Amino acid sequence: METLFAVLHVVAAVFIVGPMAIIPMTAMRAVRAGNGSQVAVLAKSTMIFSWLSLLVVIFGFGVMGMSEYDISLTTPWILWSLILWVVATVINLALVVPTMNKAAKTLADGPTDDRAGYPAIAAGSGLATIMLIAVVVLMVWKP
Repeated sequence: METLFAVLHVVAAVFIVGPMAIIPMTAMRAVRAGNGSQVAVLAKSTMIFSWLSLLVVIFGFGVMGMSEYDISLTTPWILWSLILWVVATVINLALVVPTMNKAAKTLADGPTDDRAGYPAIAAGSGLATIMLIAVVVLMVWKP
């Protein structure tokens, strides 16, 4: 059963957290192109994948609970991974997605000289991605 949860954990990380980190970067291209409807779809997708990333944590708890090693939530690499994931998810949900939605509305209202939130999307999604990369490093390295 531990193997099943480990597989689910890794597969969910690849196919859920990966898009969670990459989709906002696609949205930045759509903002530059002035495609508000595409930005709106990508904002919704980012929100869905951010919420779905909770499955990765749940499967991770399953692996942790069945592990033959003495690990728990207070094991430093697990605790830091969880903290970094929470912060990355909050950045996506509280900054990146609302900014993408605002950019989509701005672009839909007509041509503008403004970059429609591009810097905030870039900064927020970049920071969240760096945190998610740190989580992967901690999961592999297990210091």
